Amino acid sequence: MHPQLPYLEISQSYEKFISLVKRNKMKSILLYSIFIFYFSIPSFSIPVLEYNSFRITSLMEQRAIEKKLKFYPEQSWVDIDDVTPNILKAIIAMEDGSFFTHKGVDWKELETSIRTNRRRGRSARGGSTITMQLAKNLFLTTEKSFLRKGKEFIISVRMEKELSKKAILGNYINAVEWGEGIFGIKEASEEYFKKEPDKLTKGECSRLAAVIPSPLKHKPNMNSAYVLRRSSIIRGRMNDIVLYPEKKL
Repeated sequence: MHPQLPYLEISQSYEKFISLVKRNKMKSILLYSIFIFYFSIPSFSIPVLEYNSFRITSLMEQRAIEKKLKFYPEQSWVDIDDVTPNILKAIIAMEDGSFFTHKGVDWKELETSIRTNRRRGRSARGGSTITMQLAKNLFLTTEKSFLRKGKEFIISVRMEKELSKKAILGNYINAVEWGEGIFGIKEASEEYFKKEPDKLTKGECSRLAAVIPSPLKHKPNMNSAYVLRRSSIIRGRMNDIVLYPEKKL
């Protein structure tokens, strides 16, 4: 048998713990939250994304349930080397210009977004990086809550530590939603432009990137004011995007 800790020592240890918590209430809550977040994320599922494709994402399941299983998305995986570089540049230009320099969270952009949204009194500007969007799509849902956002932050940081930038981008283009029941660049390219992802033009790539924030409201092959305006902005930015600078994948 293992020797038991005397009752008095247990009592004294418990009292010290409670006293410490009371003196450092906010710090204790923060540490507890981090503990819960850390052990509630898919830690073992992240490293395999470097070499293996996922079967289905949390967002795919959410959409299927919302539509009462009218459709159940199937994975149409395409290797990142088999798509035109223009789609990668277009997505980075629109969604995350600092993708190759941040570590999962773009704190400067996030701060700017918070200030902008607070000033306008509504969610007018997003601060999510490509990594954060991938974390949400793969493992979480679109639910707006502190708990979900906390998990998203931690998963994003772990992704950046365990995956290369190329792997993150490769998973992202295969997970991103591009319409009702349309997930991934292969399905989107074939659905909207009747061609394989390596045959997309620069203009088509900019249109696809333009609708990522609202894929259920806008279609990339429609000449709406929203698509035309955003795709024009993207094309202007694409020439400034350098993929994998200094070969740091």
